[in-house]
Amino acid sequence: MPLLILAILIAIPLIEVGIFIEVGDAIGLWPTIALLVLTGVVGIWLVRVQGFYTLMQARAQLAQGEVPTREIFDGICLALAGLMLLLPGFATDVIGVLLLLPPTRSYLFGRSRVRAQRRGADVHTRPGRGPQHSTTTIEGEWQEVEDHQELPPSSRPPEERH
Repeated sequence: MPLLILAILIAIPLIEVGIFIEVGDAIGLWPTIALLVLTGVVGIWLVRVQGFYTLMQARAQLAQGEVPTREIFDGICLALAGLMLLLPGFATDVIGVLLLLPPTRSYLFGRSRVRAQRRGADVHTRPGRGPQHSTTTIEGEWQEVEDHQELPPSSRPPEERH
């Protein structure tokens, strides 16, 4: 896996340089730079708008006592989209724009949920969107004990019973 990450970190700048050269050849230096700045500004504005919307959805889920799993995933995707749009380059801008699209995030969320289920993870989702979060009830007896009270021998952990 570290080798794959290293390969990606080397490949992305090389791909970006190649695209810069081709686009610069086609439309010129200054239009290429203006296009890069424009995609960054518009992309960050879209990340902000969608991020605010996602935050409001997450707050609504929390208010209903539900885990906002989907909203958390969307927030992570939007943060990655913002990062991709801030990095100079057309390939990273394409990745960023794809992460901004709700259908792309839905697809990625579905794939990650299936993968998590295969691994046996407990997946929390909203009603009507897949598995519900599981609850486990553990039966037992309890009693409140003041700090200064001595526990009866039967209530002490086995290593403290004498």
